[in-house]
Amino acid sequence: MALTPLSSEPRHASYDVIIVGGAMIGSSSAWWLSANPDFNGRVLVVEKDPSYQWCSTAHTNSCIRQQFSNETNVRISQFGAEFIKSFRERLGGDPEVPHIVLQSYGYMYLADNEAFAAMLRANQTTQAACGGATRIMTPDEIAAAYPFYNLDGIVCGSHNPVDEGYFDGATMFDWWRRKARQNGVEYLANEVTGINRHGDRVASVTLRSGEIIAAGHVVNASGPRAAVTARMAGLYIPVEPRRRYTFIFDAQKPLDRDLPLTIDPSGVHVRTDGRYYLCGCRPDEDPAVDFDDFYLDDSIWEEKVWPAIAHRVPAFEAVKVTNAWAGHYAYNVLDHNAIIGPHPEVANFVFVNGFSGHGFQQSPAMGRGVSEIIAYGEFRELDLTPLGYERVMRNEPLLENAVI
Repeated sequence: MALTPLSSEPRHASYDVIIVGGAMIGSSSAWWLSANPDFNGRVLVVEKDPSYQWCSTAHTNSCIRQQFSNETNVRISQFGAEFIKSFRERLGGDPEVPHIVLQSYGYMYLADNEAFAAMLRANQTTQAACGGATRIMTPDEIAAAYPFYNLDGIVCGSHNPVDEGYFDGATMFDWWRRKARQNGVEYLANEVTGINRHGDRVASVTLRSGEIIAAGHVVNASGPRAAVTARMAGLYIPVEPRRRYTFIFDAQKPLDRDLPLTIDPSGVHVRTDGRYYLCGCRPDEDPAVDFDDFYLDDSIWEEKVWPAIAHRVPAFEAVKVTNAWAGHYAYNVLDHNAIIGPHPEVANFVFVNGFSGHGFQQSPAMGRGVSEIIAYGEFRELDLTPLGYERVMRNEPLLENAVI
C-alpha cells in the first residue's frame, strides 16, 4: 500500500481531533479513532520529525509482560497480547497486513533476598487473579528449565511463559500509520508551537509554519516532550526524558534455548534477540536529560552490564557487542505509570503520556482508551480511570512496584 509523502501544510482550518506526536502512541490513537464506527470526525496528527529517528519508538526494546503489581497494568498488557496475536484481523483482515508473532519466552525476575521474593509472590497473586500464568520457581526448578544460569544467592524466580516476551512493535507501528492514513487521518510534517485556550477549553493550535488550526480535542502524545506540550496549554504533567541504554551482543557460545527476559538483581536485563542477545539498564545516576541528549556512556557496558550478565550466565563471558544505543524513557516522576484521560479543568485536552518504558506494550489499550474518551466521554472496554490525571492533581502516586 503506497502512501503519498507527508505535507507540511494542513488541508483544513479545523479538526475534531489534533494529536500532537505521531509515534507509537499517537499513531495508535489515530488508528483507533479512524476505526471507531461511532466516531466520524476529522483527525490531524502533527509530527515534528516524520523520520522518527530520535523518538522513543525508534529506540524501543519492544517487549511485553503481564508481571506487574497493579491489576490495571496487568489487564492492559493482557489486552496488548491479544491485540498483537490478532493484529491482521484487528486491522480488517487485509492480507497485506502481516501477522505479528509474540515470542513468549517470558520475563524471569530473579530475587536475591526474602523481601524481593515476598514482593514477587504478592505480585504473582495479583497476576493469577487476572488469569495470568506467572509461576514462582525455586532455584532447583529454574536450574532444571534453564541450566545456563548461575543461581548463587538466588532465592526464587518469577516467570510467565504465556503471552509475555518480545514482539515486532515496529511493524505494528508502521501499519497503524498506514491504516490510519488510509482511513482518512491526515499526518502533517510540522510542529505545534502553541496551544490556545479560551477559558476551560482548548480552542486551537499554532504550527511552526504559522497556521492557527481550530481543534475540538487536543491529544498530548508527545512522548518525552509531554511536559512541553502541556505547558503550551498552561498545564502541567510530571514527565521528563530519562536516558536508557541498550546493547546487542553476539555470544561465542550461544545458549541451547531461548533466554527469557531476565531481570537480574543488579538491575541489568538480558534476553534472546533472534540469533543475538539484547541487554540494557538504567544509569546509576538517573537525572532528567535534554531532549537531544543521546550520549552513550561506554563505561556502562564495561563496568555494569557485562559483569552482571557474565556472572548470571557464565556462557556470556565471551561476547562481542554488535550494536548499542541510548534512548529516552518518557518518565513519569510521580509513579512511573501512564497518565491517560482529559484534564479535569480543560476537558478537551487529553493526556496519553508518561509510560516510563511501557509504551509499546500498552499502546493498543491506550489508543483504544483515547478513542473511547473522545467518542463517548468515558472508558468502556477497560477502565483506565486509575491512570487518570486526577492523581497528579492530588499528588497521590498509583503504586506499581514492578518497574524495570
